[in-house]
Amino acid sequence: MTVMRKSKFIIKNSHYLDINENKIFLTLFVLFLVFLIFKGIPVTSWGPGANYKNYSVRSTVNVTNAYPEIINISCNSGQSVVLTAGTTKTINCTVKIRDYNGWDDVNYVNSTFYYYLNASSDPDDNNVHYTNTSCSQTSNDGQYMVNWTCSFDAWYYANNGTWRVNATVNDSYATKDNDYNNASISALLALNVTSLIDFGNLAVTETSPSAIQANVTNLGNMPMNVSVYGYGGNSEVAGAGYAMLCEVRNITISNERYDLNSATSYDSMTPLTVSYVPILGIKIIKQTQPGVYMINSTYWRLHVNLTNNPFGICNGTVVFSAENP
Repeated sequence: MTVMRKSKFIIKNSHYLDINENKIFLTLFVLFLVFLIFKGIPVTSWGPGANYKNYSVRSTVNVTNAYPEIINISCNSGQSVVLTAGTTKTINCTVKIRDYNGWDDVNYVNSTFYYYLNASSDPDDNNVHYTNTSCSQTSNDGQYMVNWTCSFDAWYYANNGTWRVNATVNDSYATKDNDYNNASISALLALNVTSLIDFGNLAVTETSPSAIQANVTNLGNMPMNVSVYGYGGNSEVAGAGYAMLCEVRNITISNERYDLNSATSYDSMTPLTVSYVPILGIKIIKQTQPGVYMINSTYWRLHVNLTNNPFGICNGTVVFSAENP
């Protein structure tokens, strides 16, 4: 009996020691985890409990409209514009646009073309400012890219130098983009002259009794001086040295003369020459208003010399040249 009790006692104490050992192990393990967390060492969690430190969550949005974007603006294929004397020159400016809603989402483009010292918002002026409120769609790539063309009819007296083209692009969602680029207009020296200097009927030894007026009009976009020379007939080679070639003999070139004053006597006028000579005192400013032309007048007289003793219908050519002032 005693043995049985002793054995039972031993078993109870052994179980008591196992429980205490387990408690000590768990306590040490918890302290170890606390130590790792305190030191910032990552600890793997076992499940969706409070031990999660981070968690990735997907986010999403559907962007229903992208703004149109102006990629590039170019006028006259990037070349300097040479205006057309006496009339207008159409300047085409291409606006390249990208819209991720599709090329056809762009529904309106307007533009201004203006001299760089002016502003896009200034009123239109043939010298410095043009507007196009109805640019046209010209090409697309079938996806996102589209080209619109804005055209401007620039007058011959528009300022030469740096210009800017400013474009605004709109799409079907009423969103827009705006941008500008530079362009260039070349200097234009151009003139127009009375088509005929007709001295009428003269006999040998006679001088035209009154001066014949020949008007010179500035058809360019900058002030100019004027030079002249002449030859007989319509060929510089055949008519060299003559003012006119006649049916019989010819008229010497120095016998045709000019001046800026109609009252100047023939002897005081400047003889025509075989090469360009500036007309002294003439300077024609550029036009600035529609229909108000800048004109200077020259006056011409002719003496039919006895030395050559010409006869019949005589014809010659006077060449007027616009020059930098």
